[in-house]
Amino acid sequence: MRTLLNVIWLVFAGLWLAIGYALAGIICCILIITIPFGIASFRIAAYALWPFGRTVVRDPQAGALSLVGNVIWCVVAGIWLAAGHVITSIPLFVSIIGIPMGVANIKLIPVSLLPLGARIVDNE
Repeated sequence: MRTLLNVIWLVFAGLWLAIGYALAGIICCILIITIPFGIASFRIAAYALWPFGRTVVRDPQAGALSLVGNVIWCVVAGIWLAAGHVITSIPLFVSIIGIPMGVANIKLIPVSLLPLGARIVDNE
C-alpha cells in the first residue's frame, strides 16, 4: 500500500515539490553562505519525492548554529513553505481519494519550517 501511495504522490505532487525544493537547493548552494540551507533543501526534496513510510525526527546532536539557522530559515522561507503546504492540502482533504496525499503534505510542514537539525528516517 505504501508503494502505491508513493507512486500516486510522485505523479500528482511529489515530482513538482521535489523539483521546487531542488531548485531552491541549487540556488542556495550557488550563494556560498547559504550552503547549509541548500543541503536542507535537497533533503526535503528527497522526502517530498517519496514521503510514505518515512518520518522526520529531530537530531539531539544539533547545536546552537542549527537553532540560529532555523530561525533565519523560518522567517525567510519556512513560514511561506508551511503555508503553501497547508493551502495545497485543503483541497486534497476534501476528496476521499486525496486524504492520504493531504496527510503527506501536512507531514512536510515540520521539516519545511525547521529543516536544520532534522533527519528523515524510515518508519521501520
